Amino acid sequence: MKCYFIGSGIGSLAGAAFLIRDGNVPGQDITIFEKTLPLGGSLDGVRLADGSYSLRGGRMLTTDHYECTWGLLSSIPSVSDRDKSVHDETIGFNTTYGAHSKARLVDHNRHRVDVSTMGFSMHDRMELLRLTEASEEKLGNTRITDWLSPPFFDTNFWLMWQTTFAFQPWHSAVEFKRYLHRFMNEFLRIETLAGVKRTVYNQYDAIVLPLVRWLEEKGVNLVGGTEVTDMEIADEDGQHCVRRLKLDRDGEGAEIAISDGDLVFFQNASMTDATSLGTMTAPPAKLTKADSAGWTLWEKIAQDRPEFGNPSAFNSSIPESWWESFTVTCRNPRFFEAMEAFTGNAAGTGGLVTFKDSNWLMSVVLYHQPHFLDQPKDVQVFWGYALHPDRIGNFVARPMAECGGAEILRELCGHLNFDPSVFYEATCIPCRLPYITSMFMPRTKTDRPVPVPAKSKNLAFVSQFVELPDDVVFTVEYSVRAAQTAVYRLLRIDRAIPGITRHDRSFRVLLDTMEKAFA
Repeated sequence: MKCYFIGSGIGSLAGAAFLIRDGNVPGQDITIFEKTLPLGGSLDGVRLADGSYSLRGGRMLTTDHYECTWGLLSSIPSVSDRDKSVHDETIGFNTTYGAHSKARLVDHNRHRVDVSTMGFSMHDRMELLRLTEASEEKLGNTRITDWLSPPFFDTNFWLMWQTTFAFQPWHSAVEFKRYLHRFMNEFLRIETLAGVKRTVYNQYDAIVLPLVRWLEEKGVNLVGGTEVTDMEIADEDGQHCVRRLKLDRDGEGAEIAISDGDLVFFQNASMTDATSLGTMTAPPAKLTKADSAGWTLWEKIAQDRPEFGNPSAFNSSIPESWWESFTVTCRNPRFFEAMEAFTGNAAGTGGLVTFKDSNWLMSVVLYHQPHFLDQPKDVQVFWGYALHPDRIGNFVARPMAECGGAEILRELCGHLNFDPSVFYEATCIPCRLPYITSMFMPRTKTDRPVPVPAKSKNLAFVSQFVELPDDVVFTVEYSVRAAQTAVYRLLRIDRAIPGITRHDRSFRVLLDTMEKAFA
């Protein structure tokens, strides 16, 4: 049996690991194809030619919810200490550097906002309860704004929940409800982000790199510069069976025949598709799927096969699915010192600091340093993002989307009332992400394929765009759970997949949540 993965995001890397660990598949019989290196998909982190760093984003981790992820990472040795697993290293790190934000929201007067209450009216509470208790069938493809009135979106709760998870009011009511249930225990500490766990380094160095090294040691074939452009799918006795993969290897065509017993795992689409970087003086280019062809293969195979999903539900409206992030490389400690003094948090112990009156709705987070394995001792790195980059800034008279890094730093200094000299010799790299919240778009249940569709004989889907009951997209856990589900079903592995921890069914959590909501 040969196993082929199309795309090298965390779903594919996890799937290959599950094949080896739980399916006893030899590593040399597994191949992962990737068009653009390095491996790891959206869990990236890179040092640029000028020595500055870039991160498109960082996924929130939590020990209370990521059952499949921690189960996998318990088997993977850390890069920095081979005697420890990635799981144990991460838990130990967070025990030492626990998070407790003291400046979650900041207003236009540079005052830390009192977030001890959520700011709900009775009307807000009743509407939120109605949405939370509605069935997914009733919610259908409605938007959050179809269930909640305008005043709700001015509450402390919405500002903190929105910027923690990157929701917009026009996003899917179903996805919002799933988050409310899946992370109900985080509602109790949303103002401090105490439930958030961070890796020792950025998630590429801390998760992807050790996982890739483990796969390499097992003999897995990691093939870069290769795009799978098409699948030849036959209808055999009422089942879809992949019989051939068509490849583009650095501009040269090739084909792979898929034999009986072979398996194909497809990462259908990517939330970081068509991303682009800017510079200190230039904004990122405005790319679309036409520039990357990242959705093309899913669109091809889903045509006339509704069980393979509906990509157009997710990729048809960039204005509703994009935002912009930025990574800042500081070559002196001035900004970090000023920010630590203002927030009361040492770097790595706080969380997102959101400027609630920012036209761009800008947030920043200071990581524990170093954040990269190869980061020099005199360099510090932090990350930020804005949910409304199409709006005119408060201190820069044009949209963030038209700004280079220097203007973004000027806008940030304005909100903090910092002297611009704190960014002397700093480099800010903006990043445009046109499909970053595409998985949150309103959709019906059938718009996402299940990991192994009912009519599929040898094809599985592993990505943020599959259907997993009760779990939430835009998390590492979703991709890992999808991969584990796909591998176990295709190999018929008689082993239970870790269940979702239902904090929303805990009487203690429900009671505490009600108390918090009425504070």
